[in-house]
Amino acid sequence: MNFLRRIEHASFPLAVHEEGDIQCAAVLAAAQLIEANLPDPGAVPGKSGVVLRITPMGRAELSRLSEQGKSGVDFSGI
Repeated sequence: MNFLRRIEHASFPLAVHEEGDIQCAAVLAAAQLIEANLPDPGAVPGKSGVVLRITPMGRAELSRLSEQGKSGVDFSGI
């Protein structure tokens, strides 16, 4: 979710080059929180991906996370 928060205000399409960011984007894409064109797992290292957009479901999740932060409740351990 940290990656989703990091890209919340980005301009899209957004290139992602770091392996860790590509892996985070893959998880978010699988959860349908973003749309992205990403290299296949096990692809040649150094390949980049592109985040096309945050989906409406992703935006709803960002809103939910924002509300949790405002209430001071921490559900990160759940």
